[in-house]
Amino acid sequence: MPTVWIPSLMQKLTDGQSQIEVIGKTVRQIIDELEASYPGCKSRLCDDDRLKPGMAVAVDGEVNNEGMRRKVPKDSEVHFLPAIAGG
Repeated sequence: MPTVWIPSLMQKLTDGQSQIEVIGKTVRQIIDELEASYPGCKSRLCDDDRLKPGMAVAVDGEVNNEGMRRKVPKDSEVHFLPAIAGG
């Protein structure tokens, strides 16, 4: 089962947990499972059916542009991060 690392600003929604194992094969499924167990998570991460602007997801340390469609292998680590802009 993938392990999701919860950003500190969202941990009040997860009863203080910083890591949660969640069933899901895509980022979308993982977010839906988080929402089912911890209401309010999805609205922190998504606008409509997309990741919020300024939010990125890393699966096993790799960030890419697939967003919610991103496949998540079963023993992966998933991190939701504020996107960092460069200059």
